[in-house]
Amino acid sequence: MTLPFLASLAIVAAPSEARGLTAVWEDETLRIHGELLVTSRPADRYAWVTLPAPGGVWDLSAFATVEAEVKNTADAPVDLLLWVVGDRGWDAVPAPATLAPGETRKLSCNLRETWPDKTPKIDPRRVKQIQWMATKRGAKPVALSIRNLRAAGEAPPWKLPPGRLEVPPVEDAAPAPGKRVRFRLPGEERSGVYSILHLPEDWKAGGSYPVIAEYPGNIFFIPGCYSTGLPDQCLIGHGMTKGRGSICVGLPFIDPAAGKIAEHGWGAPDATADHAVRMMDEVCAKFGGDRANLVLTGFSRGALACGYIGLRNDRIAALWKGFHACQHYDGDGWNGATLEGALERAKRFRGRAVFQTDNAPRPFQAVMDAMKTEVTWASSGLGAHATAMFLDERESTRQLREWYLRLLSTP
Repeated sequence: MTLPFLASLAIVAAPSEARGLTAVWEDETLRIHGELLVTSRPADRYAWVTLPAPGGVWDLSAFATVEAEVKNTADAPVDLLLWVVGDRGWDAVPAPATLAPGETRKLSCNLRETWPDKTPKIDPRRVKQIQWMATKRGAKPVALSIRNLRAAGEAPPWKLPPGRLEVPPVEDAAPAPGKRVRFRLPGEERSGVYSILHLPEDWKAGGSYPVIAEYPGNIFFIPGCYSTGLPDQCLIGHGMTKGRGSICVGLPFIDPAAGKIAEHGWGAPDATADHAVRMMDEVCAKFGGDRANLVLTGFSRGALACGYIGLRNDRIAALWKGFHACQHYDGDGWNGATLEGALERAKRFRGRAVFQTDNAPRPFQAVMDAMKTEVTWASSGLGAHATAMFLDERESTRQLREWYLRLLSTP
């Protein structure tokens, strides 16, 4: 079964976001162009065109793949990733290719692709966008011609894995119970800097709620990792709480000179730490956040940020009752997070416990010892650089949820 409706709907929608590339539809051919870019900013190595699903989502659960014919019409090779992206905080499925000048190839994204442990990567019932991405951009111009974008092939009926959580989509809306919204601090309403504020389903005005603050990973796109560098992708807190009983906040890294979120690196570390403190103050003052129960978590870059940002000075370090870090931690050397610096920052920790997911004790034990705290080590078994494990009913996730409840009950 083949349903060639994606192209016609995409033409109606038009590209919703074009970063470093321009795109126009000519009949049923999408033509993409990008000029040579000379820059030292790591985030600029990626350029993309996004085609949104009209009405918010496509239901592709009856299909096996999303495919397209793509031709490189430039004079140099191009490195590509075609992504099919979901809207529930799971991930995206890719089709990578390197095309020689003049080469035409059919790319195909497997809608039933899984992580190494067989965890599904995406819910094909809720596809929010198709994304064409040029990687290693800057060394050469880009020129592509794309035809026959469509869903194809039959697949068995889609079933949600038992116990799998669905993260609410991010909205530009007022805070409300059960919603994840982009939230700007007073005075920054017109800024490009925002956090993601997720009030629990059972939130009521006048109540008191623990707060899980979370930092996202670095911008990083390879076939095995779809990481935007934005707080929109923060979902660990939702996995820890199942959306109830606690406020979850996705925090940004700040580039104050540009007035926007730093997708790569730390931004300005002091400004990033200051923004986190002000955000916690705001959440506690206006939404009932409990200052005695603030927990910091993060994935990849965000895991390093628990120490590198969360213990940057005494003011921010005093906030946290505990840390949870997934795949990396302060002291592994990334982007200046040296072991020597981590050991100094660790002395500022005043919390009660630390939980480490998919981190081996040996590289970080010295830092944990300097923090003088209880440490739990767990392996998710996911086998990939991603956060999908926190939306599953698996042993490591149950351990984390139990750890969090114990931490809250500790005076």
